[in-house]
Formats: sequence, C-alpha cells, structure tokens
Amino acid sequence: MTRGTDEIYLAPKFHYVKLSNGVQMPKLGLGMSHKGGYSHSAVVYALRECGYRLIDTAVRYSNEHQIGLAIKESKVPRKEVFITTKLWPAQYGYESTLIDFQASCQRLAVNYIDLYLMHWPECPSSCTDRRQLLADTWRAMELLYHKGLCRAIGVSNFWIDDLQGFLLDCTVVPHVNQVECHPYHNPRELIAYCRQRGIQFEGYSPLAKATLLDKAPVLAVAKRNNCTPAQVLLRWSIQNDVIAIPQSTSEERLKENAQIFSIELSVDDMAVLDNLHRNYRVVDSSTIQQKIDTSYAEQLQLSWQLAGQCKNEKRCMLGSLHSKLTKT
Repeated sequence: MTRGTDEIYLAPKFHYVKLSNGVQMPKLGLGMSHKGGYSHSAVVYALRECGYRLIDTAVRYSNEHQIGLAIKESKVPRKEVFITTKLWPAQYGYESTLIDFQASCQRLAVNYIDLYLMHWPECPSSCTDRRQLLADTWRAMELLYHKGLCRAIGVSNFWIDDLQGFLLDCTVVPHVNQVECHPYHNPRELIAYCRQRGIQFEGYSPLAKATLLDKAPVLAVAKRNNCTPAQVLLRWSIQNDVIAIPQSTSEERLKENAQIFSIELSVDDMAVLDNLHRNYRVVDSSTIQQKIDTSYAEQLQLSWQLAGQCKNEKRCMLGSLHSKLTKT
C-alpha cells in the first residue's frame, strides 16, 4: 500500500482538513467509547445513509471487529473510510506496538490504518523509564508510517508538558493530537501549541456526553441560528478548525449531526461560545493509571498462563508483519 491522497476518495458531503503530510482527514466523524455502548446498525446507517467517512475506535473499546463488519456491511469501499484506532498503554513498547498494530488490522479486516494513535501519555506503573518506553513505542509507529501501513500517526490526551519531552525523541512529528474539547473545556494554549508545530487538533466528547445541551448560552445560540444545541456545539468545533467525533447510537442524532455543514455561526456567537471555558471535563483522567495497571497485570497473567501459545502467536504475528514491512 502506498501512502498519499490520490487513491483516497473524498465524500463530497463532508469537509476535510489536510494534515501536515498532505493526508485529507474528515472534519466530522463518528466516535466510539469503552462504555458508550455499540450499535452495529447505527454505524452502518452513519456510513451508508449519512455519509460519515471517519470512524474513531480503539483497542480499549473492544469493538474493532464489529467496526470492520459494519464497514463491510455498509458497502462503502474501504478507500472511502478513514479509520482511526488507538494503542492502549499496556501494549506500549517497540515490539509489542508492532504486534498490537497487526492485531488491530486483523480485527478491523484491513491491511492499513488511516490514523494510529497512542491512547494516553501514561505508562504502566512498573515502567522504570517512561520516556524511553514512549520513544520506543513511537519509533515502532514511525516504522509503520514510513512503510505505508499507517497513513498518519499521532497521540491522544497529550498536554504541553507531555509533548515537550516527547517531541525531542520524534523524527516524525505527530500528525494529530486528540483531546477532550468543547466550549466548557477549551484548551486554547494546547491547541495553539499544536498548531505552531503542525499538529492537527481533534476533539473527542464535543457534546460533553450531552451535558451541555441545556446550557442557557448554547440554547440561545441555537435559537438564533434555528438549529439544535448539538449542532451548535459541533459547528463551534468545526469553525475553530477542530475535528469533531461525537458519539451516537441514534439514527436521528446521526443525521442531525451530519447536517452541520449547512450552518455558519456568526462571529458574535462564536465569541459567546469561546468564552464558556470552565475546565469542565466529562472524561475522568484520574482513573486512567489504575485502568492501565489493571489491564497490564491481566495481560501479564494471561501471557504466563498461555506462555507457549502466546509465544507461537507472537512469532506468527511478527512474521506476518515482517513480510508486510519488507514488501512495502
């Protein structure tokens, strides 16, 4: 597979942003989550009936296999769908990243991934050299990128302090940084920092899990623009050049969200929304370290129980990936 944009179809209904390497990424997509529920019919509907072309998932969400099936059922050609998935920190490390990437491709039933992200800057507590582990992980992702198995690579939940040291060990600057973003959590300094370095900012939970839909300022802007509060929040992201990946299992909401490109918020309305920042987050990052350590411990226990089988599977997956890397 050769990276580039010529062979990638761009759906006319949706707008795109050009990443620093020239890859075109949709500005609006469909997000998934670990606890947000999964609706197979909703994903198929979003792709086939609403024109969504960006699907965001992760190893942690345990739905890569279902996403692959939904894409196949939708009949939308693979080259039209921009697939993002994320590597969970329990799998960080050079060799383990290559193995887990191959596993994600198998679950998604694809031979390349459009955007591959490191899910969090945290590492297992047992790690004695965090910077080295992150650097080794990124080195593996750079290899996947250079070989054309990923069209773009990036990070998620990285703040300025995380990026400052991380960038010193990169030969490829991350193409994307995905962080929670909505008017009540508007990390302007981080967004500016990323833009200065050519890192596209992508916002998850742009609707703050529906907790902002009844806020008076949002309702007022919606009324002035004859649209819904959800459309206001998504349009705010788009007009701020932030990629938005709202979650929904409702066909009505999926259709509603897809109609934001016919809306244009005024300068005054954008100013109102821009000044709502309260550092309000719907994703609790304080529990992430525990989740990483728990999954890492479970992974170690499983590997001990199935030592021989895991060794053979690991050898097979590395062999398969080596074949891909030498052919591209």
